[in-house]
Amino acid sequence: MRLVRELARTEKACTGLRARAAARVAALEAHHRDGARDAAEWLAKATGTTAGEAKAAMETATALENCPATKAALAAGELSLKQASEIAKAEADCPGSEADLLALARGSSFGALRDEARRRRAKAADPAERHRRQRQARELRHWIDELGMVCGRFALPPDVGLPIVNRLEAECDRIRRTVRRDGTEEPRAAHLADALLALLSGVGRGRARRADVVFVCDLRAWRRGHAQPGEPCHIIGGGPVPVDVIGEHIGDAFVKAVTHDGVRIDTVVHYGRHLTAELRTALDLGDPPDFDGAVCDEPGCGRRDHLEWDHVNPVANRGPTCRANLRPRCWPHHQEKTERDRQAGLLGGRGDGRGPP
Repeated sequence: MRLVRELARTEKACTGLRARAAARVAALEAHHRDGARDAAEWLAKATGTTAGEAKAAMETATALENCPATKAALAAGELSLKQASEIAKAEADCPGSEADLLALARGSSFGALRDEARRRRAKAADPAERHRRQRQARELRHWIDELGMVCGRFALPPDVGLPIVNRLEAECDRIRRTVRRDGTEEPRAAHLADALLALLSGVGRGRARRADVVFVCDLRAWRRGHAQPGEPCHIIGGGPVPVDVIGEHIGDAFVKAVTHDGVRIDTVVHYGRHLTAELRTALDLGDPPDFDGAVCDEPGCGRRDHLEWDHVNPVANRGPTCRANLRPRCWPHHQEKTERDRQAGLLGGRGDGRGPP
């Protein structure tokens, strides 16, 4: 373990130094000596990577000139180039973010850093301009790989992309429940492929217990037609959107109203294990006042997918099923919490203490 940590530290420091050196090559146009069209092509050939990866590395090295603390941490091997890139982009769009994100990078996963950096960038951006750029960036590409498989990738604005993904995930969950009853098991990625075929052929239902997409809009922003600071107007899991984008979808939407005081949602309480529709609505929104969706409650985790609702005080210990007693956890951290409850004698020998899926 010590060897892996030391090698990782060395690798990160060397990767950062290589990117800085390559940026210097680009500045001096020295790549022309090897007949390369541009510095990214030259670096890609030297490192055995793609031109896109090489270009991103040099752009990060250049951006770090405005982030001295992050530049020093990268040189010391404390950060990876990907972590440094997220911090540099956030600092450029939201000045003053570097110190907080650097501290987060040192103590959390890359996913947690990426999500926080992107949250800050999204918050600093103009929603209308951001949505315009999303629309311009939409794409779908497909190709044949070496095995003859039809492969592809797509990029869609969140108001249309999230419903597709959520329906795929819901159909995938149904498929996995079926095959588990049959005693067979395959990777989730394979079942997602089956779910896509089912939906395209019209045999899949593609509906989950929760909504395809959830818009959060402050009533004041809705009435005014645009949001002001402190007034949420976004898609859960997709970031800020203009009020008029929500207006485009409101005709087919099921509208729910949630009142809060900026700190608590405390009007929904139910004793027992079952989550009412009203309670699930409040939980899926995430914590006020941002209402940016549920995130694993374990510090430094940051997972948003396939979360389970954990009773802080277990049901077996007479814990209520209410918002104040429920926290989202990913499956591994939920298991760890359950084991801690068991060792603390809070489960009373009744089941495994897990909350509803």
